[in-house]
Amino acid sequence: MRIRRLLATGSALGLLAHNAFETRAGVGLVFEPFIGRRGAYALWSAYFPLMLAAAAREGEKARRLSAFSAGIGVAGVAVHFKAWPWSLHRGLPMLDEAEGLSEEQLPAYNAVLWFWLVCSVLDLPAANRPGVRRFAVAGLLNFPILLASARHHFRWAREQAELDPARWSPALRE
Repeated sequence: MRIRRLLATGSALGLLAHNAFETRAGVGLVFEPFIGRRGAYALWSAYFPLMLAAAAREGEKARRLSAFSAGIGVAGVAVHFKAWPWSLHRGLPMLDEAEGLSEEQLPAYNAVLWFWLVCSVLDLPAANRPGVRRFAVAGLLNFPILLASARHHFRWAREQAELDPARWSPALRE
């Protein structure tokens, strides 16, 4: 059980690191184009503590939430490798560009994505039980929604960078 908790915590922290990295880099926050910056902060401020609490607890509800989070983690990282160019580096796929991030930011961003992916993938077997499995599948099935959202987000972020350059990554205007 300690391993499941650790991996579920890692999956939640991977998503947190991903969102924090993108926000700090000036490329916006996931779902911001739809619900605004305050709405996105509110959403993620509720979601992260919920996922961390689920990772720390036992019981069916906690396993379901952790399974969903792990599925979302795998789907979320897969979106990045579908939406952006990548190449193999020492046998591992690494993004060559992404979301208006600079070349200097990409190694750290790739590390965040890999941490999130590894924790999420390794947490999925804990979801392989009746009553829990469908929540992992539900998370995984968000891939097309997350992909469409990411593509929309990037178009939107480019428009925002033109309107308010000081608030956005300079790479969005290239």
